[in-house]
Amino acid sequence: PPSAPADPAAPPPRALGPPPQGPVGAALRAEGRPSAACPKQEECSVSADTVLAPLRAALDACRATVQKQVCNDIGRRLTVLEDAWAQGKLSAPVRKRMSLLVQELQQQHWDAADEIHRSLMVDHVNEVSQWMVGVKRLIAETRDLPTAEMDGSADTETATEPTTEPATE
Repeated sequence: PPSAPADPAAPPPRALGPPPQGPVGAALRAEGRPSAACPKQEECSVSADTVLAPLRAALDACRATVQKQVCNDIGRRLTVLEDAWAQGKLSAPVRKRMSLLVQELQQQHWDAADEIHRSLMVDHVNEVSQWMVGVKRLIAETRDLPTAEMDGSADTETATEPTTEPATE
């Protein structure tokens, strides 16, 4: 009968499982599936240089406008990332997501880069906690740069135009 009391000896009801995850970008949803560029996932390996070179370039672009101490801290954390990568301490999902994060950073898709950063902090905190703070700061600092500095034309930024005023001596 529907109104019968519950059996006190019965085990408690089981939990339904983990709560649903929040919205995840298309790049992260596709992470587990082979991409068109890499149909055989197991053969895909992201090189450390593919990720670290653009991060170091972004750091160099920041040096003119960001405090030296902040840049040095970011640099130290990138070295920790590089060492972990070289020692094989990073899982394939972390390496792949870092590659995606760098692509978003290069395309100046700041929100997408932030989203990937957050997902790494949530899903792989033990692997990324020592160096991800530097990557997060680098995203924030490059977001604040004039756009010309991240697209490879930083050299033209410092060039001075000839002036028509006579030099005073």
